[in-house]
Amino acid sequence: MHIYLVGGAVRDALLGREVAERDYVVTGATAQQMLDLGYRPVGRDFPVFLHPDTHAEHALARRERKTGPGYRGFVTEFSPDITLEEDLLRRDLTINAMAQADDGSVIDPYGGQTDLTARTLRHVSPAFSEDPVRILRVARFAARYAPLGFTVHPDTNALMQQMVQDGEAAALVAERVWQETARALDEPRPDVFIQVLRECGALAVIFPEVEALFGVPQPPQWHPEIDTGVHLLLCLRRAADLQAPLSVRFATLVHDLGKGITPREHWPKHHGHEATGVRLVEQLCERLRPPTALRDLARLVCQHHTNIHRARQLRADTLLELLSKCDALRRPERWSELLLACQVDAQGRTGLEHQPYAQRDYLEQARAVAAACVLTDSERDTLAGPDIARVLQQRRLAALQLLRDTAPA
Repeated sequence: MHIYLVGGAVRDALLGREVAERDYVVTGATAQQMLDLGYRPVGRDFPVFLHPDTHAEHALARRERKTGPGYRGFVTEFSPDITLEEDLLRRDLTINAMAQADDGSVIDPYGGQTDLTARTLRHVSPAFSEDPVRILRVARFAARYAPLGFTVHPDTNALMQQMVQDGEAAALVAERVWQETARALDEPRPDVFIQVLRECGALAVIFPEVEALFGVPQPPQWHPEIDTGVHLLLCLRRAADLQAPLSVRFATLVHDLGKGITPREHWPKHHGHEATGVRLVEQLCERLRPPTALRDLARLVCQHHTNIHRARQLRADTLLELLSKCDALRRPERWSELLLACQVDAQGRTGLEHQPYAQRDYLEQARAVAAACVLTDSERDTLAGPDIARVLQQRRLAALQLLRDTAPA
């Protein structure tokens, strides 16, 4: 029986990065031997055990054989005679197919260290093509390690293209697509995730609404980058630069979907893209089922980002209506995320990445002054429902008008 540290822990240690978690592979052992040693079983599809003291995951070495489409179409084999090299062979990328023995020596049968030096994401074997989730994983690793100079090897990109053509990407289930997308959006370069998927053709299958943005022009006086898809990439990068939460990054991903279905004869203008975009956001969310809070913010950003950009031009009554539609008075945290997403949109333009976005502070003040309008104790005792609403409406309008008249232009 031998135990090896494997996967991401070995990779990140060699890169000089902090090791977040440690996983181990066990060769020469049976499940019963692991139980006898006090390990606790947790694996549902194959034998994985938690160490009795450290609780680190220990998996028995395994082989896999493809039996059907999708990432579930496998038969997994376990036996004490499966070697470490056989187990590593089933992994996705060479940089993830290394192991470390107790003495600190690195076992690297497939050139992972060479690819780390070359900053290359390269598949281990043709078996890579048997699991479509690996398309998403490669794109996610590219988003994580792009700041270090990593790129996808041309052979791996070609293999991913072939997988898409063979229908493997279409076999991906929504749960796994969302899981990998959410993790990728939180990486340092979420824009690279989209680029890698697009280069292999998977974006058109997984996110056709996003793919449709590329090649669609916008007015150059507002968007020097012109292409809506390029604008999206710039926005995702800006969201990461601002360390925006996942909710804002997802809203950024889908905020301009309506521009992808603007009739060509209307280009480069996109009148009404907010309303048409909301339908596409709902369509995408119905398919992928992200958390409700993320879906709701994405819909609000898509619907209201243009008005938020025009905040200083809005009349007091229109401004109050905007606050009401976004439920800003009751949901100040979500309102702040909405404004951050709009800042990302405004700064996700070529040469304008650091242009001040005064609308954010102005609208935070607008919410604050409206929220500060309350009833006196006497009014609470004497006013009924409709009168309460009328008095609060009047006071909020007056407060917003004062803010509009006195705030810096």
